[in-house]
Amino acid sequence: MITRTAQRAAALAVAAVLMSGCSSEDPAQAKAWQQDYCTKLGAWQDLAHAAQNSEADAGDGQGVESPDVDDTDSAGQAVIDASKRLDRAGLEHGGTRVLDDTADAVGGDVGAEIRAVYYCDSSGFETLVRAAG
Repeated sequence: MITRTAQRAAALAVAAVLMSGCSSEDPAQAKAWQQDYCTKLGAWQDLAHAAQNSEADAGDGQGVESPDVDDTDSAGQAVIDASKRLDRAGLEHGGTRVLDDTADAVGGDVGAEIRAVYYCDSSGFETLVRAAG
């Protein structure tokens, strides 16, 4: 009987430790993760929009050099990774799905990019991103 009680207590302790990793109890850490996400979102936006603009300019014969596709892809993966941290920490708000919106934005969904930018705006990091659309 004591063994079964000890096993249950150990299982509950393990579950409590695992669950505590699912949300951020530290507001400073949460803000740091949000700032990191918004910084990476802004960096990806700069590269992605520069690539779009250079493609449009190339059609005009202006010969603008486009950013490296690998850099844009790398920045896209970095912002997706940062959104995964927010998702795991439960730092979504306002009914957003920041992970889904970020992945969709990197995939070219302008509506998802707008929602990701709004997340940064509502988190207080609006200066780190540019308006989408």
